[in-house]
Amino acid sequence: MDFIDTHCHVHELEGTGGSHDKWFSDKVERTAESVLDAARAAGVRRMVLIGTSLSDSEQAVRFARAHENVWVSIGIHPHEAKSHQTDDIKRRFAALATEPKVVAVGECGLDYYYNHSPREAQIELLRFQIELAQGLKLPMSFHVRDAFDDFWPIFDEYEGIRGVLHSFTDNEANLQQGIKRGLYIGVNGIATFPSSEPQHVIYRTIPQHSLLLETDAPFLTPVPFRGKVCEPKHVANTAEFLSELRGEDLHTLAAVTTANAEALFDLT
Repeated sequence: MDFIDTHCHVHELEGTGGSHDKWFSDKVERTAESVLDAARAAGVRRMVLIGTSLSDSEQAVRFARAHENVWVSIGIHPHEAKSHQTDDIKRRFAALATEPKVVAVGECGLDYYYNHSPREAQIELLRFQIELAQGLKLPMSFHVRDAFDDFWPIFDEYEGIRGVLHSFTDNEANLQQGIKRGLYIGVNGIATFPSSEPQHVIYRTIPQHSLLLETDAPFLTPVPFRGKVCEPKHVANTAEFLSELRGEDLHTLAAVTTANAEALFDLT
C-alpha cells in the first residue's frame, strides 16, 4: 500500500524551538533519517511538510531540498500572525513560495480557541496567504478552530481556492460547507481518540473523494500509541482505524486518499 502524509513537521527534527523538543518528549532517540525510514517501512513513502512561520517554512524548504519524496507547504499559522505583519517578512515569505519543492500555502487560517494573535492580525495574514496562493495557483492548507463564522465569508470573497481543512474536528454543518466548496478534509490520529466517538458519524460521512490522511507529527499520536511521539508512519494506523470505522477496504482507502493527495498537491 502507498500512503501520503499530507501534514507533518518532520523538518523540525533538525531545528531548534517550535516542535523540536516535542520530537524527543518520549525519550526515544530519533533522527530525520530514522523517521523517514520508519515511514517508508509502513508504506508512507511521501509526505508534505507544513510550515508555521517564515523561519519554520524556510527550514522545511531546506529539508525538502535534501530529501526525495518530500514537499513543502509554507505557512504562517494564525498563532504567529502578530509577528508576521511587516512588509519585509511578507516579501521574504512570498519569495519562498516560488521554490521548486513548495506545493502549497499554509498552515494558515483562524484560531479563536487560543487567540494567541489578535483576530485582526489573523484575518490579515489569512488574506495575504490566500492572495499569494491564488497568484501562484497553489492549493492551501487551512487551520480553522472555533472560527468558521468568520472563515467562510472571507473564503467566499475569493474564487477558485483549492485546499484542505487540516485536522478537521468540527461539526457536520461545517463539514458539508467545506465539501460544498470543493475542499478536502484532513483526518489524523484525533479520530482514534475515545473522546472523538461522538464525531465518528462525521468521519463516516466524509466522501472518499474528499478524504486526506495526515498525522500532524509529532503531535496527535493515534491510539494505541498514545504517550509516544507521533510519526508519519502512523498514517497507516489512522487508515486502518478509518477502514474499520467506515466499513471500507483498506487497500481501496489507501489508493483513493493517495490519489486525492496527488491531485491536490500535484505530486509526481
